Amino acid sequence: MDLLEYQAKELFSEIGIPVLPSQRIDHPADLKRLEIPYPVVLKSQVPAGGRGKAGGIRFVENTIDAIAAARAIFSLPITGRYPKVLLAESRYDAERELYLAVILDYAIGRPVLLGSPQGGINTEAIMMQMQRVVVEQEFSSFYARRLALKMGLQGNLIESVSGIIQKMYHLFIQQDLDVVEINPLGINSTGELMALDGKIAANDNALGRHAELATLASSMPESYRNRLPNLNWTDTEGNIGILCNDTCLAAATLDLVYQSQGKPARCLVLDGYANGDMHIASSPVQQLQSALKQVTEAADWEESSMGVTSRSRREQSNGTHTLPKQPVSITQLPHFVIRMAGGKFDSAKERLAAIPVHWMDNLDEAVARAISLAKVAVKQS
Repeated sequence: MDLLEYQAKELFSEIGIPVLPSQRIDHPADLKRLEIPYPVVLKSQVPAGGRGKAGGIRFVENTIDAIAAARAIFSLPITGRYPKVLLAESRYDAERELYLAVILDYAIGRPVLLGSPQGGINTEAIMMQMQRVVVEQEFSSFYARRLALKMGLQGNLIESVSGIIQKMYHLFIQQDLDVVEINPLGINSTGELMALDGKIAANDNALGRHAELATLASSMPESYRNRLPNLNWTDTEGNIGILCNDTCLAAATLDLVYQSQGKPARCLVLDGYANGDMHIASSPVQQLQSALKQVTEAADWEESSMGVTSRSRREQSNGTHTLPKQPVSITQLPHFVIRMAGGKFDSAKERLAAIPVHWMDNLDEAVARAISLAKVAVKQS
């Protein structure tokens, strides 16, 4: 279960991780009684990534603008979910942004510290510079300091960021969590640190041992619970599929497709990155081959943080869309728009040379290409 941002920040504050003054907003009229000074930022509280690109985060200077912005955000669906709550938060001028996370790597059965000297909404830049430290024995400050050094931090930042990492780890252990993430961790001109956004994924099986988490879970709308597993779904009215090996990137990709007026037909999250883990367990080529095999055997077309695809032709069977059982011509195959970051994929490109594959380096461009192909397919059908 993913907590909402304001809930995650409540836990951050309790353990000593710095957060900005904020206020929960249940209705636009609540802004008439706002207790924090302007300017403020209003944030949609939905369990999904990509809120900024979708228009779910807005800066406002006064009450009139805040009420208008709140009405717009409450009416804005993100990955198909309308926010029930907004977060009003003080504005913060960050000169630098970092990414930090503590995750449970199920493949090795150990906690892992993740950090990148690049934070914010540029997921590709974050992942390209991601550093990883496995907590192999009893945790100590050594692990946090090691991650800070691998991130290239210097001077006082080594100690201050290490302190944040240690608090994140203690929260992770105390509450039996799967993910604790701060993105971004802002640093202002005086060197002050601030958790500007936060994500916490709680282990459903541990809720019975933690009354505070159970209370937070019970206060969430039913449609928000278990949001990440529910990214696996099918909509027969759509014509773009999403195949992804990471739940966070799947949610962000869904946001981009919806924002660009695309019509997602299916979302499938494969094994590979467990609960936000950005460490690749197998080679990228092996992941791509496995993903494409699962797609062509189980459904139609898909799209991924590894790749985005749009189908060029529909074949209906009992209300679902499947690839033809008989051999087909190249024009009948689905179009695969595959976005892959890092690694060497020459061998994969050679093996897929016989089918229509569009290789992309940028996620935004991949989404745009998939939507364009989908529109052409509709015109031809």
